[in-house]
Amino acid sequence: MRSALIHDWLVSPIGGSENCLQAIHEIYPSPIYTLLQNRKKLKGSYFEDKEIISSFVQKLPWAEKNYRAYLPFFPYAIEGLDVSSYDLILSSSHCAAKGVLSHSDQLHICYCHTPARYAWDLMREYLRGKRVWNKIAQVFLHSFRSWDVQSSNRVDEFIANSRYVAQRIKKIYRREAHVIYPPVDTAFFQKGKKKENYYVTASRLVPYKRVDLIVKAFSLMPDKRLLVIGSGPEKRVILKNARKNIEFLPDLPKEQLRSALQEAKGFVFAAVEDFGILPLEAMACGTPVIGLNRGGLRETVKPNVTGLFFEEQSVSSIKEALEQFERKEFDPELIRQHAEMFSKERFQMEFREFIEDRYAAFQRSRSCML
Repeated sequence: MRSALIHDWLVSPIGGSENCLQAIHEIYPSPIYTLLQNRKKLKGSYFEDKEIISSFVQKLPWAEKNYRAYLPFFPYAIEGLDVSSYDLILSSSHCAAKGVLSHSDQLHICYCHTPARYAWDLMREYLRGKRVWNKIAQVFLHSFRSWDVQSSNRVDEFIANSRYVAQRIKKIYRREAHVIYPPVDTAFFQKGKKKENYYVTASRLVPYKRVDLIVKAFSLMPDKRLLVIGSGPEKRVILKNARKNIEFLPDLPKEQLRSALQEAKGFVFAAVEDFGILPLEAMACGTPVIGLNRGGLRETVKPNVTGLFFEEQSVSSIKEALEQFERKEFDPELIRQHAEMFSKERFQMEFREFIEDRYAAFQRSRSCML
């Protein structure tokens, strides 16, 4: 059985989808096809010496830094990748990878991290403040949504990274999806030796992450210290609401991020996420989560055991949850044990079993047609 892996883009080795791709590649060490790659950023990573084939987007001006500007070309680029010689196609998709062209003698299974959020439920969040391009982008995204739905028919089987994403796949693509939670590096993210008196949040500083609400809530509680880890276009706006009890750090190396998570008394998270790797990395460090009761977080946080929920994306709701959190005690060992249920070993076992089962059924169906 010859297999090929398809991934949207490889411009960073440390994202959740890249970790997932690595776990899949360790099972199926196949050529990786992608829209584009950034070899400089892949140096020293798992992908540095792997066979990676890029689309024509790779050759476009400034593509490695501003690849999102070429979104209108992505459907054409992904369809231009020639994977016709393989028996099994495994796509890892949050944008266009699932749209690769295949034929009837191939089985295409897509691990869907999410239907493209900037084209669907988060379109207005992504376009907020971009007045010049707003109308142009809306016209293009209308076209992209049509292609997105149409290309979903090329997938034989969908795997979703959460029940929340499975529901979105059904709503948008009208397709059922099997759920396999993505891998968390529980071998690396371990419990620390001590806890310090601070909270932490970490994410890209973009509108839909709602870090601004977390900062505003802590600004109303000057006796509580918050560490904000991350960078992004919203940083300047968020800084305006910050008081002296709030410290900002840029994106940290993995080892420093682990230390920050290990020593924090709680991890605060206000985004509606498809799954949410960072909260589970915090839990793997024995750190409880204070998070929004929506999205994939509802599937990973056990209320009053591994953390607490707040019900609204609002300053008052976050503040109330933090005050409640201060009155409770959490067992780091129980939190760690819960996170171990999402390990890479568990992911690889479930993924391999699903692929082998579906490929065997595919072969049987083909033999019946002969």
